[in-house]
Amino acid sequence: MLLAIEQGNTNSLFAVHDGERWLAQWRAATEPNRTADEYAVWLSQLLSMAGLELRMLDACIIASVVPQSLFNLRNLSRRYLNVEPFVIGENAELGIAVRVNKPAEVGADRVVNALGAHVAYPGTLIVVDSGTATTIDVIGADGSFEGGAIAPGIHLSVEALHAAAAKLPRVALKKPSRVVGNDTVSAMQSGVFWGYVSLIEGMIARIKAERSEPMTVVATGGVAALFYDATTAIDHFDPDVTIRGLLEVYRRNADITLMGGSSRLRNKAAE
Repeated sequence: MLLAIEQGNTNSLFAVHDGERWLAQWRAATEPNRTADEYAVWLSQLLSMAGLELRMLDACIIASVVPQSLFNLRNLSRRYLNVEPFVIGENAELGIAVRVNKPAEVGADRVVNALGAHVAYPGTLIVVDSGTATTIDVIGADGSFEGGAIAPGIHLSVEALHAAAAKLPRVALKKPSRVVGNDTVSAMQSGVFWGYVSLIEGMIARIKAERSEPMTVVATGGVAALFYDATTAIDHFDPDVTIRGLLEVYRRNADITLMGGSSRLRNKAAE
């Protein structure tokens, strides 16, 4: 069974795939200093609740944008799964072109999203990922990553307003019933929410005008469901874009590994 790990700056996703379907998925707050042993204890308990065991896992793929925690995630795979993990940006071949000036600078989540969206939707795509940052990326019809835009995520904006302005409270993220607020809280909620909807709509319109070709817009990420219901600029809301991309990367690399030798460690001394 495959353990897929997608680690963002705020949250980390752990998921188990048996070769045919996803058996379980769990999210946890990203903690860069969490050790491999701590991950193993936490994961063992969740696996047990799903009727699974750690020893059933015999493959691992990792996409992380938090370099300081990658060491511990890699050791989790080596020590407790006894396999060398595939790591996006290191030893995992994506099989798609990254057509930007500095490909090495593109975050693992963005290139995995490109693949996950490409295998599910035909043609040229715009992928909107709402997380710690909001990324709006262009995926070519051949699956190539062709660049995009990065803006602060909506939760960062809420926190920045509260932190930088003494009289502005911390507000909950919600879709306001009106654009014009009649008190401070409703005004902040409107500015943040509808401001982000307008950002997404505006960026999509500008990208389409610049590209001058039909493009399908796919939204994913933590708060994308709220935006999808608030605008017609998004064609599909798909929460599984990233995890689908991880599975596709694993499948492509597993084929390469089978031809070139197993990725399973012969013993733990290989650590």
